[in-house]
Amino acid sequence: AGDGAEALEPVRQFNPDVALVDIDMPRCDGLQFAAAIRDSKLAVKVVVLTAHPQKEMFDAFLDLGVAGYVLKENASSELIACLKAVAAGDPYVSPSLTRLLLRRRQAADQLRSERPGIDRLTPAERRILRLIADDKTSKEIASHLGVSPNTVDNHRANICEKLGLRGTHSLLKFAFDNKSKLN
Repeated sequence: AGDGAEALEPVRQFNPDVALVDIDMPRCDGLQFAAAIRDSKLAVKVVVLTAHPQKEMFDAFLDLGVAGYVLKENASSELIACLKAVAAGDPYVSPSLTRLLLRRRQAADQLRSERPGIDRLTPAERRILRLIADDKTSKEIASHLGVSPNTVDNHRANICEKLGLRGTHSLLKFAFDNKSKLN
């Protein structure tokens, strides 16, 4: 496809096992593409080819659930291995990014020690917390999960209680501040 928006149509039409996208595409960049795939609930595994080894970009793609992340500088030696791994159901990250993965893990462990209540969250509460971190409203979360807004509000209250959060925007601030640590 010539751009990210154009690439979405054949992916939706043919539902391939794996979609390989560049991070820098016109009209719909790699982040927007990965978000569209996630939101459409297609089983397509997204592999990102990028020249960007920055932590923020890496975290953003992992938060969207991409299955592979390959640096362009390593593409000639890693791309086939990545596609095979992802097609077999295994995630793949360029080995040169291992330190970013380890730091991400350390940050998640630090969050657990700072907020021990995070381990008491139910799977539904974790899912809602991640959606809050994606800047979704209760109404949007309810629609996404197929539940009532009251159910989402109850979960939000439970999350606040378990994490010891008080105040009008404390949950939103917590979710934004810890987005890359939530798994």
